Amino acid sequence: MKFLNNKIFEIVSQEAQILGVEAFVIGGFVRDSLLERKSTDIDIVCEGSGIELAQAVGERVGSRVTIFKNFGTAMLRWGKWEVEFVGARKESYRASSRKPIVESGTLEDDQLRRDFTINSLAYSLNYNSYGNLIDPFGGVDHLKERVIKTPLEPKKTYSDDPLRMLRAIRFATQLNFTIESQSFNAIVEMRDRLSIVSKERINEEFFKILLAPKPSIGIKLLDKSKLLEQVLPQLIELKGVERRGRVSHKDNFIHTLEVLDNVAKVSDNLWLRWSALLHDIAKPNVKRFEEGVGWTFHGHEYLGMKMVASIFKEMKLPQNEKMRYVQKLVQLHLRPIALAQEEVTDSAVRRLLFDAGDEIEDLMLLCEADITSKNHETKRKFLSNFALVRRKLIEVEEKDAIRNFKNPITGDYLMERYTLAPGREIGVIKEYVKNAILEGKIGNNFHEAEELTKELAKEMGLKEKTTCKERAINGERAQLDA
Repeated sequence: MKFLNNKIFEIVSQEAQILGVEAFVIGGFVRDSLLERKSTDIDIVCEGSGIELAQAVGERVGSRVTIFKNFGTAMLRWGKWEVEFVGARKESYRASSRKPIVESGTLEDDQLRRDFTINSLAYSLNYNSYGNLIDPFGGVDHLKERVIKTPLEPKKTYSDDPLRMLRAIRFATQLNFTIESQSFNAIVEMRDRLSIVSKERINEEFFKILLAPKPSIGIKLLDKSKLLEQVLPQLIELKGVERRGRVSHKDNFIHTLEVLDNVAKVSDNLWLRWSALLHDIAKPNVKRFEEGVGWTFHGHEYLGMKMVASIFKEMKLPQNEKMRYVQKLVQLHLRPIALAQEEVTDSAVRRLLFDAGDEIEDLMLLCEADITSKNHETKRKFLSNFALVRRKLIEVEEKDAIRNFKNPITGDYLMERYTLAPGREIGVIKEYVKNAILEGKIGNNFHEAEELTKELAKEMGLKEKTTCKERAINGERAQLDA
């Protein structure tokens, strides 16, 4: 209860007493404090007007109060704290909607409408009972038992607001708790109710699962509860192992979750975690068995890149640079692995740097995470070769500055020099120069690129346009020759 010594709680308590309302700190902040987890989000519920209490506290601490009239809430920031105020309320729901009918209520009403017992815990901020814990559903015991349980009969809780099914899985993933069996069975039975929840709200919970310390816990729970069919059904297609005689392939669903957890150990980048989740998403579509070779998945990286766009569209995820980042990593995720299996040439490294650009470090993290072999010697060899690739990347980048490559020969230069209109010839010349640089035939500079361009232009029958200076020099030479 040490956290109740926080000055903001004393101020809320004093202002509530002046207004003649009862106030409590409730929910996630109480839960996290009891679990000794850091939290800067504070929820205050009062039996009265939460907005009036927020305004009084805001005036007292000199902070601007943001009011959300449609929700009957108000929020202020004070130092590192984000404090939200709401009046205690009771809710009722219609079967066709997750938007509740809201009425003013008591603290007991407010606790009854909460999703889980561990989120229903409250501490009194009132003068005569300051610091008293109000725990009507055994939330403290459930914290100790590390279990997720609903305060009401679980089917009612999930029917009222189906998003709570995803929240149960999200909290189980973040906290490494288990979901009480009756509650989990209710999720399985009520799973179709998730269809009334917007994609945006579903994504919000799914993002939090992906950002958990071990996101595979949540993906497995989604699969076991059959909610994955509604959230990301393409993942389900990765499940299973097919055999031909003695030859089989790995379970790509399990492999994908291992890669995701490996990435989670080294990066909090949500979109890198998305790349891990989708890096093999197209394997079921290209799977083939070749006699003498075994199971193949040729081209899954290219088809996977295309599938990213359709998945993002279907899930209403951002169709912007974040999607393109995921597409790039999915498309390129085999390239460093191929390098690690072969001799690492400067030319191959230049091309990888050129194609990956600023995402090269994230690509390397993804590829290292992709090594999930249980054979320790195989894993050691790959990771050792990746270390060599990394050293080569640094050497080549320092020498050739390829990462953010810009062709020394521009379209404007070619149009001016050879009186060309925009068209095929310009593309041919620029591609030829680019490949020459990436293959190390010429340096990444204008002088060598220009000389190569002249040679190619001559072969293509293009005539150079002479400048005024060149015409003057040619005129002087003609006079001297005469």
